[in-house]
Formats: sequence, C-alpha cells, structure tokens
Amino acid sequence: MTGALDWQEYQAAFRMAAVANGFSEDLLANFEQGPLLAWERLADGPCVYLSAGIHGDEPAGPLALLELLREGFFRAPVHWVLCPALNPTGLVVGSRENAAGIDLNRDYWSRNTEEVIAHTAWIDRLRTPDLFISLHEDWETKGFYFYEINLRDDRPDRAHSILAAVSPWFPAEAGPEIDGHDVREDGWIYHAAEPDLPEGWPEAIYLAKKGCPISFTFETPSHAELEQRVAAHIAAVKAACAWITAR
Repeated sequence: MTGALDWQEYQAAFRMAAVANGFSEDLLANFEQGPLLAWERLADGPCVYLSAGIHGDEPAGPLALLELLREGFFRAPVHWVLCPALNPTGLVVGSRENAAGIDLNRDYWSRNTEEVIAHTAWIDRLRTPDLFISLHEDWETKGFYFYEINLRDDRPDRAHSILAAVSPWFPAEAGPEIDGHDVREDGWIYHAAEPDLPEGWPEAIYLAKKGCPISFTFETPSHAELEQRVAAHIAAVKAACAWITAR
C-alpha cells in the first residue's frame, strides 16, 4: 500500500467537515482506538449511502469522502448517509482486518464482530438506500474496476460513464477475469445479488438483501500514488451519483 491514514487527525477533520455540511452524527460503537460513526443529512430526495474504511489498509476511500465533504458535494435534495471508517481498530494500524484479525467485509452473514453487529443494526433502522457505493482498494491490480449489483434496469451507459470519469487516473482493469470473477467488460464486474461464499457476506450483499436496488463497489489499485487513488474515487462517486441526482 502507498500512503497511510493518520487516524486521529482524520477523525477530527471529518467531524469538522461533516458538521459544517449539516450532517448529524450517530455513534454505532466505541473502541479504544476510536468510535465507529455514521453521518446523515436528511432530505426528501433519494437516499444515497456511501461507506469506506472497512479494510484498514485502504485509506483512499475514507480520504475521498472527506474531500467530497470539503468540496460541498453532498447537497440537497439527496438524503446522504456516510460511514467513512467502518474499521476503526484496523485503520489505526493500517491492517486489512480488525484488531481480532477478522475481515469485517466477510462477516455480514455470521455477524460475529462488534463492528458488524453494530453496523447491521444501524442499517436495519436506516431508510433503504436507492444507491449504495462502497470504496475499496486492490493491491493486485493495475487499473480501476468496480462491482455492480443491480436489481433494476440494466444501464451499460452508466457503467461506461464511471469508467470514463476515472480514465484520467487509471485505465479499466483488463479481463477476462478480475479478482476471481468473470467480467462483463474491462473494469466492470456485473455481480449477482448473492455472495461468493454462503457465509462470507460482504456489506454490499447485506444491502442488496435489505432491498437496496443498486450498488457499486469501487476498487482503485493500491500500488499507485495515494493522491491518484483519492481523485479516482471522487470521480467515480460523482459519476455514479449523477444518475441519482438527475432523476
């Protein structure tokens, strides 16, 4: 991984930016390393939920959400919901897993961890999002790619717009297989709303089972410069959200 997250500094900066942009804080769980927080800005429009930091060695996602806040991106009439740092104990040391050595993004069926127990209880109370976006990184790839889970209309033009938005920083990761999955096109994994492993549910599958109609999981190549990865995530989020905000 190139680039690291100063966890204490990040928490303070995110709170300041979120409050300044009209978000309210929801404490989901508390750890010695810091709190697990959700942030919500209520509105009457469609609900968009974004998460990052479920793997503590993937700092570009949390930093991208902070930069989007600072830009004033999260405006009405969208109902915005953010979980920028889902793995506090992993983020503080830069490890993929939490302090107990568990990959939180495989625990959404079993729910054995305090983080996922708290997070799923919060999701269950949340208004069902119209769009879910999860920000990740992949150390094995050279380009950008994403997973799409889609329970509504097939929109290849939307997928193409995301890849085009990211192209100034990264090419689409070449297929025919990415991360063990067949690709629909370079950079685009069109994934069924079912887990790869029956008991290894990631967050995106949990959201799909709760009725979220479409989700994107964005993956930037973690070998690249952190600034590039952050910029690519920002561009991808804006492109994906354009289809909601234009409704």
